[in-house]
Amino acid sequence: MICGLLAVSAFAADSKLDDLLNKTEARYNHAQTLQVTFTEQYTPPGSIRRTESGRLLLRKPARMRGEYTQPEGKLFVSDGKFLWLYTPGDNRAEKMKLKETEDMRAPLAFLLGKLHFTKEFRNLAGHPEGADTRVMGEPKTEDLPYASVEFLVAPEGRIRELKVTGPDRSILDFTFDQEQLDPQLDAKLFQFKAPPGVQVEETNQ
Repeated sequence: MICGLLAVSAFAADSKLDDLLNKTEARYNHAQTLQVTFTEQYTPPGSIRRTESGRLLLRKPARMRGEYTQPEGKLFVSDGKFLWLYTPGDNRAEKMKLKETEDMRAPLAFLLGKLHFTKEFRNLAGHPEGADTRVMGEPKTEDLPYASVEFLVAPEGRIRELKVTGPDRSILDFTFDQEQLDPQLDAKLFQFKAPPGVQVEETNQ
């Protein structure tokens, strides 16, 4: 009797998680553009956590723009093929191929790409966290710049947090707020133009 109850309970939990994942996929896969504010916390292994914040703009396919207010002026831009990272204090910008980048911001594309949990991740699991659900998974391939990903998902399928753990155990944790689905975003926002005097360095070529 107890075994039967446990089996029914496990099935119900799996079904509830599947329903939430399907709802999340539909929400982001159907959107063409997305705008959110974010707080980003980066913790290198054995080092002090760094907190930054700003606004994130996304547009299909794989176009991203992160405008930082803390630190002011920092910027990352993806045109779908290349990723640029500009830091005003260094007076330089890095350019790298998006598919080859080891920058852990790459998983942000899950918010506006082809989000398919069962295709992208193995060992998927979820547990309640207040009214939300924390979904955890590991990438199915080993050639990605992260070892595990966690999504904190609201009941309506909105992703409130994205936590990425790198192979070196570094952690990049994004908290999202003020989400707007399908805002009008000019294509020029996803083209990087270096400020005067800024040197662009190409990496991962």
